[in-house]
Amino acid sequence: MKRLSTLESIAKANGGTRASGTPGYKASVDYVTKTLRKAGYKPKVQAFSFPFYRQLAPSTLAQVSPTATTYVENTDYALMTYSASGEVSGTIQAVDLALDDLEGSTSGCEAADFTGFTAGNIALIRRGTCAFGEKVANAQKAGAKAVIVMNTGTPGNTELLQGTLGEPLATVPAIGTTFALGQALATGTPTVSIKTSTQSDIRTTWNVTAMTRKGTSSNVVMAGAHLDGVVEGAGINDNGSGSAALLEIAVKMAKTPVRNKVRFAWWGAEELGLLGSEHYVANLAKKSPASLKKIALYLNFDMIGSPNYGLFVYDGNNSRFTEDDGAATAPKGSAAIERTFHSYFASRGVASEETAFDGRSDYGPFIDQGIPAGGLFTGAEGVKTAAQAKKWGGTAGVAYDKCYHQACDNLGNVSRRAIGLNSDAMAHAILTYALSTKSVNGKSTRKGMEWEPAPGIGTSGSRTSGGYAGHGHHGVER
Repeated sequence: MKRLSTLESIAKANGGTRASGTPGYKASVDYVTKTLRKAGYKPKVQAFSFPFYRQLAPSTLAQVSPTATTYVENTDYALMTYSASGEVSGTIQAVDLALDDLEGSTSGCEAADFTGFTAGNIALIRRGTCAFGEKVANAQKAGAKAVIVMNTGTPGNTELLQGTLGEPLATVPAIGTTFALGQALATGTPTVSIKTSTQSDIRTTWNVTAMTRKGTSSNVVMAGAHLDGVVEGAGINDNGSGSAALLEIAVKMAKTPVRNKVRFAWWGAEELGLLGSEHYVANLAKKSPASLKKIALYLNFDMIGSPNYGLFVYDGNNSRFTEDDGAATAPKGSAAIERTFHSYFASRGVASEETAFDGRSDYGPFIDQGIPAGGLFTGAEGVKTAAQAKKWGGTAGVAYDKCYHQACDNLGNVSRRAIGLNSDAMAHAILTYALSTKSVNGKSTRKGMEWEPAPGIGTSGSRTSGGYAGHGHHGVER
């Protein structure tokens, strides 16, 4: 909690945010590295460039004619990440929407889709097949002064499309809408006005890593958390909570005898698409593939203190969430990591549930390389069920974190009990694998020195299936 307080103070001193690309993030990196050096580590700071984005003011979307209508931001429509700034009005022109095809659309994916497009109109495009950035780039080349991308789905669908262009390629405003609003705008030739105020450019940010001095370097245990928050707030639960707990564990472990080296990591630019962890893994794969192969497993800790928390463990054996549910295939060994966490919570007399192993946090780049992974999560915008409220307390029908990605994600937005339980579980798992990864990858560090956990701890345990906790991270959408 003291370390979380420090991160909040850093945000307050730097415009209320610790987002990558801002002074608040640089100050957070300096704090972590200073703390690690004081504990005896030799931290490495890895710089990389990334596309920065922030919305500077509320946007507007309104139909001017034939029927004057004002639409609500983040309900009817949402700005696309990396949208350009602008104030425009023009006639809607639909681009190959194929609204009768409910299975999908190639709208805007090819230059030929814009044959006959009138320069100066506002392009209405449907989601599907190719990346949003590709659709917007094609529309810009055709002379569109703004781009509206409607969601796909069945008639009347009101699910909002909230997407990203992936990089600052837009020179015109770009917004996403519901399928229902797209249908309405595709009827006739309405005129609309759009106003956006954003900032997009290429900036530098950093990852921080630190390795224990003791242990073998041929079987490395990695544990990570993203250090950045969103520009809207201080990012104390998301993800100051995971970062602070990991930092305290690293400090406590500085002189702990281990058999496998532990590499702690604090990732930058996670909030814009796992960019820090992706850069780290890609760099290793290119420059030191042998080092990548020496990573025995990766543990991820992204939001461990949600105020209306659930105790969720990544579903490392795909028993609760399958590929049909949008989950990634868990690499072999991930099931053992899941069991370690479930068993630990059981030993404390508390229930735990699975959350989807969907690769939408910083473990994603690791599992793409076949590295076993696991981790903890206390819930984001997903809503707690009545059964979960009975199990863990809190309020049913309310989000696990009602301040998720908002300015109110401050020190008052965390549960001390959740942080206490999860930080203990983190320490238990990290120490377990620092002594032996045999249950994960079959490797014994030294013959005759295999460490065995205490009965009931980190061996096996009961799981309780539960609902998806709903974390909004991340990656380029299509």
